Amino acid sequence: MRFGVFDHLDHPGGDLADLYAMRLALIGDYDRAGFHAYHLAEHHGTDLGAAPSPALFLAAAAQHSTRLRLGAMVFCLPLYHPVRLLEEICMLDQMSGGRLELGVGRGISPIEGDFFGVDAADAREIYREDLALILEGLKGGELDFEGARRRVAGMPMVLTPRQKPHPPLWFGVGVPESAVFPAEQGINILSNQTTARVREVTDAYRAAWTAAGRAAADLPLLGMTRHIVVAEDGEEARAIARRAYQPWREAFLRLWKRHGLVPPNVSLPEDFDQLMALGQGIAGTADEVAAEIARQEGEADVNYFLCRFAFGDITLAEAQLSVGLFRARMM
Repeated sequence: MRFGVFDHLDHPGGDLADLYAMRLALIGDYDRAGFHAYHLAEHHGTDLGAAPSPALFLAAAAQHSTRLRLGAMVFCLPLYHPVRLLEEICMLDQMSGGRLELGVGRGISPIEGDFFGVDAADAREIYREDLALILEGLKGGELDFEGARRRVAGMPMVLTPRQKPHPPLWFGVGVPESAVFPAEQGINILSNQTTARVREVTDAYRAAWTAAGRAAADLPLLGMTRHIVVAEDGEEARAIARRAYQPWREAFLRLWKRHGLVPPNVSLPEDFDQLMALGQGIAGTADEVAAEIARQEGEADVNYFLCRFAFGDITLAEAQLSVGLFRARMM
């Protein structure tokens, strides 16, 4: 089992510069604690995500860490010109010393895509074509690509990634049928579903992995994320989580509500106690948190557990306490 960190970098209010400084301080804590990787979401036009340019924040994060791997979860490919993103991927992998984790997807929100003039009906096709272009470009040499929407002829790839053939790929998976393609391609996955649904996803992944003739020993990372708060006193931890969950939930839903829509494959209960009942939130003493993680690890059959230590109005001191106690007990 490896441990990582997932972050929306949500903005509950206050000074943006202070928010970035807080998260970069936590990057140093995650690095020293020995977490495998830090995964950052991409969102636009919503206070759910104050890092609409994940590459920009990750470049700063690379300067605040030495071992921690860093990546977007995910780069929303239809919102980029793929050649521009291809070159930024190469820069990030080189600047981080080969620590980039490359999460890619089409994006969960058709509302955000519409801000960029991207029709949700076209997003999947755009995403697949642009990913093919990016992977071709990461091979180096001279880039020639002919697609339905993109054409690149004779472009010298003067920038290349440090990791060969490219940084590790990541997909977000919410339903079991979506696990087949990444399994066939050997791609890491991440899910934020209930434990039972994550188990359906990992079972589907392993079945497709085996059907593709791949060895169980070579299985990539199959991860799930949870809100985590740890304190010396369990009730104190749960009180912090209850308080911080509300502004995070409001930020998550605000843009959807404004447009009269609901996010797909996402169920957010009204309070943190209900989230804990679903298994998607964990708060308590280090021993309580460790026991719940062990239970969920077995039920979901994952080998990678991502913690969301900073969410809502959690303070730097509260997040650092969670990280320190988690490290001492789990790592």
